[in-house]
Amino acid sequence: MTVRPLVSCSAFRLIAACLVATATASAQESQRPEHTSEAAGAAVAAPFDVARDAPSASRGAPVSRLVEADAFRIGPEDVLDVQVWKNAELSRIVPVRPDGMISLPLVNDIQAAGLTPTDLRQQITQRLAEFVPSPEVSVIVREVHSVKVAVLGAVRMPGHYEVKSPATVLDMIARAQGLTEFADRGRIVVLRQNGAATTRIPFNYRKVAAEGSEQDNFSVRPGDIIVVP
Repeated sequence: MTVRPLVSCSAFRLIAACLVATATASAQESQRPEHTSEAAGAAVAAPFDVARDAPSASRGAPVSRLVEADAFRIGPEDVLDVQVWKNAELSRIVPVRPDGMISLPLVNDIQAAGLTPTDLRQQITQRLAEFVPSPEVSVIVREVHSVKVAVLGAVRMPGHYEVKSPATVLDMIARAQGLTEFADRGRIVVLRQNGAATTRIPFNYRKVAAEGSEQDNFSVRPGDIIVVP
């Protein structure tokens, strides 16, 4: 009679300890961040990753993206996928012509270059509303060919190069097959358009090449012109 209560008490303590351990583990699990899938989705949704910005008066200036998804403006040679819901005959994959226009059924020619995909979608929707009741339109940029950087002067292959991911000035010079033997490495500049003004940004090639200075090897932006005297 004296043994059974002792056994029951020990069993009760063992069960209670297990319950406490389980509750503690559950509480710790519930406190863990649950944003792994969201972060992965955000990374996939940003084809142009964060890039080092050009040097400014204050070192440590905030980084900027090569192309922000909601600020991207369509340009000539880009390829667009225009879909009209439940109207396959009105949907098209179309290139943007050199004049900045695209052609669609019923809409005919419409300006695309200079607009964001959202702006273009709204304009196509307004045009189609004259023929289709409550049209649902989507505009997807399938291929980007309008984002270019020019490398001119004393390089082996001067020209305009497409930029589809973050690239530095040194990257673009390498794409132009490097400098010629007559290049003035101390006077390389990047011409960058800021509205109506053009900014001249010196590029210290010697320091970047000799020391591998990442801070001086800043990122290019769409429309930049790298001039090598």
